[in-house]
Amino acid sequence: MEPHGRDEGKGPVLHIVVVGFHHKKGCQVEFSYPPLMPDEGHDSNLLPEEWKYLPFLALPDGAHNYQEDTVYFHLPPLSGDMKCVYGVSCYRQIEAKALKVRQADVTRETVQKSVCVLSRVPLYGLLQAKLQLITHAYFEEKDFSQISILKELFDHMNGSLRGSTLEGSQVYLGLSPRDLILHFRHKVLILFKLILLEKKVLFYVSPVNRLVGALMTVLSLFPGMIEHGLVDSSHYRPKSSVSEDLSLVESASGAEEFVSVSVTDIANTAMELEGVEAAQPAAESLSSGNSAESDNHLLKPLSQTSPESSESDWETLDPSVLEEAAPKEAAETELQDAFDSKPGTPITVQPQAVTQGGVTQGLVSGLEEDQYGLPLPIFTKGYLCLPYMALQQHHLLSDVTVRGFIAGATNILFHQQRHLSDAIVEVEEARIQIQDPELRKILSLTTADLRFADYLVKHVTENRDDVFLDGTGWEGGDEWIRAQFTLYLHSLLSSALQQDNERLLADYGAPFVTAWKISHNYRVWYSNKHPAMTAITPGHPFQGQYSVADVKLRLSHSVQNSERGKKIGNAMMTTSRSVVQTGKAVGQSVGGALTSAKSAMSSWFSTLAQPPPVGPEPATEVKP
Repeated sequence: MEPHGRDEGKGPVLHIVVVGFHHKKGCQVEFSYPPLMPDEGHDSNLLPEEWKYLPFLALPDGAHNYQEDTVYFHLPPLSGDMKCVYGVSCYRQIEAKALKVRQADVTRETVQKSVCVLSRVPLYGLLQAKLQLITHAYFEEKDFSQISILKELFDHMNGSLRGSTLEGSQVYLGLSPRDLILHFRHKVLILFKLILLEKKVLFYVSPVNRLVGALMTVLSLFPGMIEHGLVDSSHYRPKSSVSEDLSLVESASGAEEFVSVSVTDIANTAMELEGVEAAQPAAESLSSGNSAESDNHLLKPLSQTSPESSESDWETLDPSVLEEAAPKEAAETELQDAFDSKPGTPITVQPQAVTQGGVTQGLVSGLEEDQYGLPLPIFTKGYLCLPYMALQQHHLLSDVTVRGFIAGATNILFHQQRHLSDAIVEVEEARIQIQDPELRKILSLTTADLRFADYLVKHVTENRDDVFLDGTGWEGGDEWIRAQFTLYLHSLLSSALQQDNERLLADYGAPFVTAWKISHNYRVWYSNKHPAMTAITPGHPFQGQYSVADVKLRLSHSVQNSERGKKIGNAMMTTSRSVVQTGKAVGQSVGGALTSAKSAMSSWFSTLAQPPPVGPEPATEVKP
């Protein structure tokens, strides 16, 4: 893909693409600038193999039901690229009879098209704001052959976004945690912990703009995630490139390094966890002195996990480990003797040379990290982030090279196949469906978690009716909410580093912490030493003694979430309505009699209270 090499220094925007719906060919690329293929023209329909799903992502399922819509999507990197390509698409439809120039292939009553921006930077909201204006102007021309405005858009975006840093409010434009909490309330924290566990999570709602908005807003709660944590989030292969042969599975990017965690295996591995944590940092740091290419070997599973189990159930063993074990044993022994560190203490120290923006390249994760090691490397090694997933990508849900995913879908077929996801988030009803009872137990919120969630909900709801402060004040505002989740994550990480930290971590939920500690992101984060974490106070931000308020909070949470509690709540509401209606009916039927009796008694008592009558004055008194 030569054009990408030539355009590397020109700007953050790679291409402007127009996707249309052809009555015979379906969704197809109609225009691209610069051309998507090196030797083709602007009007070529050809696509790189890695981007074969681009038309179906830009023109989503059910688009004909809406006049306009917005889509965020991710594309895998092309050959030579090592980062995700971020796509923003604005869709509109117009009546064919309104066109000034009607082309021969326009046979339907409406014309549906999307204008897309493919970018190197995850400025979703900013790109959307600019793209919506241009899309509106493009459709107002009523002549889709007028492509000069699209070329001007390419030059304008690269000029205005050149040198812009991924810091500040422009990254989060259009992503409102305040609205998310108003809708999901305390369940936002469940979503937060669900992603930390790297589970397969599917968001479901229509239209697409609501879908991608909710999904990306949840990710924005993780510090640094949108800015630097999604660069490896779309490393997948199209269906035609994936073979059932196991030899291709081994050659897939990072496939042999996946950590496949099963909920049912947590109990079996809990006893082995301490040994894994103690041995892993030393094993990973042995290769840290090699070149950048050796970073991928830092996360290879340990060949020995415990004396009782020679092969762990929650790791996929790399065959190359067995082949290279013999020649490396002597060298590893010498290197281990050179280090005199306490067991369980990470000896790989993250370089603290801070570059522009306060981030530096992570040794193991490969991501740009801050001084706390954030963002966590969740979307790496086959864990995908697909804000919108087309039906043609359905195979990714069961692909053996996909470790997990956070994906959004509008097609009902995704929702019906629940066995392919650990959790389904129904955005419209603010409901999280989890089939596995063990996972539900792991994600149950502790008392301290409920205090934290209730604290957020109260601050968000207090000023929502204030016309002047809604969404703009500090407490209860979007930035404030992100700051609270940053504090929550910092405290969790700091607590995990403490010795004898069982009591500290109990406030986060012992089952959750046990599951999280064997996740990929925790193991990579723990393999490095982050000196800045010493300034973070360990312990849950809302730890403390139980009170009556906690009992009420727990009862309210149980009633709102458990099926039995919902049934009880519905029954109570039905009974309350019946009592009120019955009371009104009784009052109307006997109200007149009661009022008459009351009036009679009042008049009788008033008669008794009156003084005796005074006799008439003498008639002889005559006025002159």
